[in-house]
Formats: sequence, C-alpha cells, structure tokens
Amino acid sequence: MASEPTRSRAVFSTEDFGLFKEAVGAHLCRIADEPRSAKFSNLYHRLGRLG
Repeated sequence: MASEPTRSRAVFSTEDFGLFKEAVGAHLCRIADEPRSAKFSNLYHRLGRLG
C-alpha cells in the first residue's frame, strides 16, 4: 500500500511577513546611502505583496 506524502506546513505566518517588512524597512533607513540598499528596497516591496 502506497502512503501519501505528508503535506508541507507553512514556516511563517501572515503576521510574520508584516514583522519582516517592518524590520527590513527600519534597516533600509539605516543603510539608505549604501549600494546594497536597492536589494533591501526590493525585498521590502516583495514582502508588501505577501502580507
């Protein structure tokens, strides 16, 4: 008898994405003048679409 694979569970909750966005936004303010701030800005906007 073949068993079905276990269903994967979400690692993060919807609320977590709001917290991540807040933390990334705060960090983005601190590094605004650095070249890598563009990567954090993109992450901030992607998190906004999720939460």
